[in-house]
Amino acid sequence: MAKSTKDHLEDAFNDLGKDELKRFKNKLCDRKKGEGIRKAQVEKVCDAIDLADLMVRIFTSTRAVPVAIEILEAVGCNEQAVELKENAGQDPPVAQSRQDVVDHGAGQGPKVELPLADDWHKQLHVVLCSQEFKNKIIKEKGQEIYQVKEKKIRKRLALLINNIDFDEKAMTRRGSDTDENNMEWLLKELDYQIVKHKNLSAKDMEKAVKDFARREEHAHSDSTFVVIMSHGKRDAILGVHYSSSNPSDTFPVDNIYRCLNSENCPGLRDKPKVILIQACRGGESGRLWASDGEPDEPVKIEGDDFVHKEKDFISLMSCTPDTKSYRHVENGTFYVQNLVDVLMKHAHEEHIEELFRKVLQRFESTDMMGSYRQMACKDRASLPKLFYLFPGL
Repeated sequence: MAKSTKDHLEDAFNDLGKDELKRFKNKLCDRKKGEGIRKAQVEKVCDAIDLADLMVRIFTSTRAVPVAIEILEAVGCNEQAVELKENAGQDPPVAQSRQDVVDHGAGQGPKVELPLADDWHKQLHVVLCSQEFKNKIIKEKGQEIYQVKEKKIRKRLALLINNIDFDEKAMTRRGSDTDENNMEWLLKELDYQIVKHKNLSAKDMEKAVKDFARREEHAHSDSTFVVIMSHGKRDAILGVHYSSSNPSDTFPVDNIYRCLNSENCPGLRDKPKVILIQACRGGESGRLWASDGEPDEPVKIEGDDFVHKEKDFISLMSCTPDTKSYRHVENGTFYVQNLVDVLMKHAHEEHIEELFRKVLQRFESTDMMGSYRQMACKDRASLPKLFYLFPGL
């Protein structure tokens, strides 16, 4: 398999002597025309591996190489710069900084700025799982994991809904087309056929989920993903006709689970159903919350029968209740960027709950989030088994 950006950087930094590495780190701190790196971050770097990891985290896998080449040349390590350029297999663009706008929702206060790179993820494919690893997991865990059907006989489906253009122009979700492309790429890499809809009202979203639940392919599948991206509020997703004069165009998140439960979607009974929702859930900037808090309106449930119907679900929301979800106007949301990157790199060796934990770790990192406060959260998890995707198998 081809080397990653981080691998190429590690090779280049390993070729540097102690003094050259010190000059590189000093120049990295002093760099004026790009993203700033705090001295405290660089002081934590002990070796080539740490430095490569820092470069990728700060500049992304696309821009880390051109920035490294720029600094290598500036400190007189021209041979290493040429070798990195050749080994990385690219003619790196000039590493320029840019102050771009990040939206956290429609009409929810001033816009904020954060430098993010274009094409934040460009890798050949999701890291593939080996047959040896799959055999090992099946042998060790057996009945503890969900059955994954053979690739040649299964028919995996995924639902993708993306609301970009709203009746109120101020609510246009700039950058969400990038999220859509990234999610579509990831789902295809994981061998899901995608049923895609754009710019739906709440009524149309309800119909799309119901129609998806009725698809006959589910009987031949082993799992599903449902991805919905839009504006939102606590416990609801906004349709494209939502406005202050039409506040009823909302699709309750509860309805997703109801449409796909064991009673209404028998084809997915006892199969993992992964729900991914990118939407704001309020206007606060990260206040404390309790997962067992009362919803805004009472929800009728039917005791034990409810538990039986709603099983084998796990969802990852883009933010905690009552908080904002940030979106870069060109590169898309933090949520989708982190989610796709984690699954791309780790789905070959981790089950879905561990993958989601890794996503949460990304949001905890001040190096990645800077001054922004957002925390994705797992919600309504009812997986009695471990769900491994085993990409490629």
